[in-house]
Amino acid sequence: MTTVSRASSIVTSRYASAILDLAEKDKKLDKVEKDVDDLLSMISSSDDLRKFLQNPLISKEAQRDAVLALAKKAKLQDITQNFLCVLINNKRLNVLRDVLRAVKETLAERRGEKFAVVTVAQDMSAKQRAALEESLTKAAGAAVTLDVKVDPSIIGGMIVTMDSTMIDDSVARKLERLKMAMGREANENTKENLSEVS
Repeated sequence: MTTVSRASSIVTSRYASAILDLAEKDKKLDKVEKDVDDLLSMISSSDDLRKFLQNPLISKEAQRDAVLALAKKAKLQDITQNFLCVLINNKRLNVLRDVLRAVKETLAERRGEKFAVVTVAQDMSAKQRAALEESLTKAAGAAVTLDVKVDPSIIGGMIVTMDSTMIDDSVARKLERLKMAMGREANENTKENLSEVS
């Protein structure tokens, strides 16, 4: 892990612990967890929202107005709304998704469950999610909670990350491996042809 990613991981863990502590104190853990699930789902399904969260040029005021409007529409808990405002005030809205994942990961650990981030080219149906959850649960030997991330650049297939292990079964990765194999084969043919000439 690089110094930057380690620092980022520490920051997201601290924010995750903070919102979980507040939720437990106010006995609203289940409701806040639902907010976290809803926010992750919104971020995963909206390219515009992802761009908004990552845009450093948007002012704090504009961020606050947009986020609070979204929170009101989604009927998020006061704890969650205040937490979002803290991220905005601290110029950390760009790590929101990572913080939400850290919350899910922490909760999964507390329950003896596993947490998996799944990257797909297009969003999965409820049936597909359930089937994947069941499959990963059998493989892990413990209940698995999924966070599905949509990334069209992988073309197809999926990338599963769980317990710091990544399984890349994306079409993009397969094409990359094929390209490398073809490149090696072309190099070998060139060497053979040169040796024949010499």
